[in-house]
Amino acid sequence: MEEIEQYIEALIFVSEQSIRMEEIIYCLQSAFNQDFNIEEVDLLLLNITKKYHEPQFAIELVKIGNGYQFLTKKKYHRVVNLLQAQRSKKKLSQAALETLAIIAYKQPVTKQEVEQIRGVNCDYSVQKLLEKELITMVGKSESVGKPILYGTSNLFMDYFGINSIQELPQMKEFSDNTMTIGEHAE
Repeated sequence: MEEIEQYIEALIFVSEQSIRMEEIIYCLQSAFNQDFNIEEVDLLLLNITKKYHEPQFAIELVKIGNGYQFLTKKKYHRVVNLLQAQRSKKKLSQAALETLAIIAYKQPVTKQEVEQIRGVNCDYSVQKLLEKELITMVGKSESVGKPILYGTSNLFMDYFGINSIQELPQMKEFSDNTMTIGEHAE
């Protein structure tokens, strides 16, 4: 089973996004022509998590959304962020960030509702967010004209390192003037 554990590590390592348990099991069953159950794979994932929890590793195995992904440990985020900032050429514009925030907090939401909140046309921002796969079309509204409803995607969760929308900061956290940058609430 130790060898299977290494195959799971390889699958997680090469996956650009978090990889789901079902995908891991499918790949293992296809590659080895034998059945693997969730309990076996879950135990191997636990072993991998423990292994990378050791201080000699700069990465850790993290469960994000419905999948698993190797991420840099928080201790190294400052240095990694410097590299990413240097390499980042496709940043989100202020307009795209504002549009994304509205969609994240108000979803499902129509483009018209986003435009009413922002007070400007959002066609370009919505298109860019769709291209970057940070938002997705989640249905159609029952209102006149049946406009498209937008919501955040699984890539949004990966991008921001959260498991659910409930992990987004609450609005009251933005208006609390008693805290300053660098302080933690107790």
